[in-house]
Parts: sequence; structure tokens; C-alpha cells
Amino acid sequence: MPSLAHRLGYPDEARLLIINCDGLGFCHAANEGVYRSLRDGLATSASLMVPCPWAREAAAAYRGEDVGVQLTVNAELDLYRWGPITHAPSLLDGDGGFPRTVADVWDHADLDEVRRECRAQVERAILWGFDVSHLDAHMGTLQIRSEFFDVYLDLAVEFGLPLRLSGPETEPNIGFPFRSLAAEEGVVFPDNFLALPAGGTGPGLLEAVSGLLPGVTEVSLHPAVDSPELRAMAPDWEARVEDQAHLTGESGLHSSLEAAGVTLIGYRALRDLMRSGD
Repeated sequence: MPSLAHRLGYPDEARLLIINCDGLGFCHAANEGVYRSLRDGLATSASLMVPCPWAREAAAAYRGEDVGVQLTVNAELDLYRWGPITHAPSLLDGDGGFPRTVADVWDHADLDEVRRECRAQVERAILWGFDVSHLDAHMGTLQIRSEFFDVYLDLAVEFGLPLRLSGPETEPNIGFPFRSLAAEEGVVFPDNFLALPAGGTGPGLLEAVSGLLPGVTEVSLHPAVDSPELRAMAPDWEARVEDQAHLTGESGLHSSLEAAGVTLIGYRALRDLMRSGD
């Protein structure tokens, strides 16, 4: 089987990187940060959280950028809540939003309701005018439990969209061959996922870039502009602002990418390859 890089038209040894911005629609500060990172920075893709309160503003500001849907069935923050866009009682916790933890979803969610909710999120993004480029899963809830992964994979096949998957080194701990299952269905996904430390990318991002493996790697950041709103709602606001600086400032990321011979690509290239059947 030819390598993914080869199928995309690059040499096998090419180092290709998707820099994805998670959290589009999360809040106004995130919308500002994500779109600045896509339009004026190094980001090549983003993921929209359709149920979040600022998703409609993200749709109004969309100009055709590479944006996928981050399938969302959790609302992890204490003071800022969002919930299902469908009738899904099993996806509500006691205060009317999505459950805060992954375990709570796994323990109580009805899979039919999960499937309807996630399909509706993709359909709404399309209705709003997004040229959806991929799917990923907020907090990994749909990816790392087999019965929820079935929903994730089915939607990728139904809509002809590539998936974010964690790297092959994670399969033994997760406990089922999710990458093989996706490949058997013709779903395209990056070769590697670059997991960064929680609480801020810091120098770890620059170090990781210099050691990228050949093939397609995805790294996920959460850029947002600094604002009183962001500081009030997000305990990790400093990390989000730091991500913004990496993507649009003078952190050295651009130089590190050049020195490592990294080529930036978006998820749309993977989607077009998947839909072509090549």
C-alpha cells in the first residue's frame, strides 16, 4: 500500500504537518484567535464545536477556510455550559448541559441519541455554509471506546470525511484496533498525532517539530485572544493565549518548521483524497 504522503503527491520521506485549531465556536476569544491563526498565522485547519454558544458567530465569519466538525458530547467547564442541539435526555447532566466527564457520557449516554446528535452537528455545520473538511472528537469521547467509535466511524463514512485518530502507539492502551477499522472502511487519517503536554505547549512544540516522523502528522492547538471573557470562563486561558502566540507571533515556530523541512497541509487534502478513492 503506498504511503499517505505518496498518495497525496509527496515523496514517502516528506514530513507533512496539519496544524489544527480546536475550539472554533467555543467563545468569541476563540473565534478571533482561530481565524487570525488561519488567515494570518501558521494554522492550516480548524474544528468547529457546533453546540457552543459562539458557533453561529464563527459561521457568520467563515470565508471558506479548512474547517471540520469537532463532534461534541461533553461540556467540561463549571461556569460555562452548552448542551445538545437535538432531543437527547441521556446527554444532559443535572444542570442542563452536556456531561462534564468522558466517563459520565460512557456510563449514561444512549448510543442512538449520540448518533442523532452527532449527525445533526455535522448537518448544521453544512447548513451554515461550512465546507466541512474532517471530523474529530471533543475530549476523545467518541474515539477511545469501541461502541462510541462505531458512531464516529459511521459518520466519517456517511459524509466522506477523514478522521482525527490518535497515533498507532496508543492502540494497546485503548484496547481495540481503531486505525485498522477505519482503514478497512476507506477512511483517511493522519499517520501520527502529536500529543502535547496539557496546560500549555511551551518549548515542547518547537522540540516536537524538529523530531517529526516522515508522513502526515496532526498537532492540535487551542488559540484564543486574551480577554476578560476568556479569563473568566477557561481555567486554561493562559495556554490558549500561548497557543495564539505560537501561531501568529514570534515564538520561533516558523523557523523550526523551516529548519526541519516540514510542509504544512490541511485536512481538505485528505478529504479530497478520500473522496477520490485513490
